[in-house]
Amino acid sequence: MWGYLGNGYGWGGMIFGMVSMLLFWALLIAAVVVLARHAWGSNKSPEGRQEKTALDILKERYARGEIEREEFEQKKHDLSK
Repeated sequence: MWGYLGNGYGWGGMIFGMVSMLLFWALLIAAVVVLARHAWGSNKSPEGRQEKTALDILKERYARGEIEREEFEQKKHDLSK
């Protein structure tokens, strides 16, 4: 009476089931990690570094020669207010 309980998928169905379950858990864990990083690291860029401040950008412009020393000093003074 209960001689055959299989659903007709055999080993292939069982392997597919295991792979899909592993994929489900991997995606769930990855989603939790992404949400946690976004929630606790909102002031950082994706590379994990702090975002540049206005003074950092000003220093870079001065270093590249885009602005002269007088303009750099004036803008630095303005930013410190």
